[in-house]
Amino acid sequence: MIATLLAQAAEWTRPDIDWHGIAPELILVVGINLILLVDLWIDESKKWMIASLTGFVMLGALVPVVTLAVVGDDTRSMFFDRYVVDEYALILKALFLVIGYLIVLMSQTELEEGGYYIGEFYVLMLVSVLGMVAMASSRDLVSIFVSLELLSIPAYMMAAWRKRDVRSNEAGVKYYLLGVFASGVLLYGMSYLYGTTGSTKLTEIGSALADADGGLLAMQVIAVAFVIVGFGFKVSAVPFHTWAPDTYQGAPLPVTAFLSVASKAAGFVGLLSLLFIALYSADGVYEPFIFVLAALTMTVGNVLALRQTNIVRMLAYSSVSQGGFILMPLAVMASGDATESALKAVVIYLLIYALSNLGAFAVVMAVSRKTKSGEISSFGGLMSYAPGLGALMTIFLASLTGIPPLGIWIAKLAAFKAVVDAATGMGYTLAIIAAVNTVISAAYYMRVLREIWMKPVPDGDTSKISVPQPIWAALGICTIGTVVLGLFPGLVMRFADLPDLTGAFGG
Repeated sequence: MIATLLAQAAEWTRPDIDWHGIAPELILVVGINLILLVDLWIDESKKWMIASLTGFVMLGALVPVVTLAVVGDDTRSMFFDRYVVDEYALILKALFLVIGYLIVLMSQTELEEGGYYIGEFYVLMLVSVLGMVAMASSRDLVSIFVSLELLSIPAYMMAAWRKRDVRSNEAGVKYYLLGVFASGVLLYGMSYLYGTTGSTKLTEIGSALADADGGLLAMQVIAVAFVIVGFGFKVSAVPFHTWAPDTYQGAPLPVTAFLSVASKAAGFVGLLSLLFIALYSADGVYEPFIFVLAALTMTVGNVLALRQTNIVRMLAYSSVSQGGFILMPLAVMASGDATESALKAVVIYLLIYALSNLGAFAVVMAVSRKTKSGEISSFGGLMSYAPGLGALMTIFLASLTGIPPLGIWIAKLAAFKAVVDAATGMGYTLAIIAAVNTVISAAYYMRVLREIWMKPVPDGDTSKISVPQPIWAALGICTIGTVVLGLFPGLVMRFADLPDLTGAFGG
């Protein structure tokens, strides 16, 4: 028996590990343990140090991402090609780490002033970012699911961080219950994929589906549908969006910003990897499905946003609607010449949307420190007593609307180009629906700007707003990114000049 085991062990192949390739993940792991240790040993009066340390961990993990990009070597594959570091993975890892750093800046003052548990919060956030960074490189069903749960479980607890607030408790419970349900649906679909293709590796699944004689089996169609439904919950696509508004409104504002940008982006990254590598040949199944999801998501999100009087709920439904625009290129990605432009469009949208949306939430955080209200009417007359914040909110909302030359206009243009490149009836129909929804979205964004520029100050209170320096730093980064990428779209287009996933990985 022992001899048999030794003989089998001798035949096992040691997994190949590129230490430079996984350096960002290793730095995050070390950072998580370091913050746990520091939090145990320092006094309450020095807890502010933890936020700074977390920020340095995020920036430290960004360093090997930059060096990997500068070195420009060929694709780095590890663990039998199940974990890949390429241009696509690097730009998304950088996105998640920058988002994490901005959330640290936005959350530092609120955690210190609110009496929250600081060390535990930043540990959970680092764990969640670790899951996102791992998601960008995952090329296997198991690693994708583990990464998704690694980023989701801490987020459930962060949503309920104001434990004495009923709304925050409700936010955490709703997010947890629907998130667990979504994970079950996703795992069920993945198990069907494994059962019908005999592999969890995305490239092998893609080959098996492409070689299927007589079309896909019924079980494979069910698998594709369940996988998309599972990710539909994660990216808050309609009709799987019901958790988002209540969760966003009840969670602490930094957590809301984190969920609306980082968590959503990570869900889209997992969906991208599956669609472009594993499910690409099943376009007859997923394209109509995603077409319906995209049309419903952008339309329902916009219509419901029009009715909101609370700015956080409005931004929540706006986030739902923006998800529809991100889904739009995926509905035609296998049609005509749309494959490459669809991938670029989604990556560009995720990059610019993150900066504009985080900037809007940072302004909401700053204003609510004075008004103690989340109502849109509380922004009345903001330009008269806080012109800097009013101007910045104008930039971010104009960008979210898609007004040139600010940020998201180039992302929306790329999304429209992708559906037009498909040259199909489905693509042209989506383009028309998206154009109508762009006009609708302008209505509720402009309503906020009308309050800022034209309405009187509520209660006549024109006292100054005290904005903490970390929030100013976050606002500065978001503003520079939104304006520069809008004025010089070639920069973001170059970032998104990525290899076709289906060609790069044999899908």
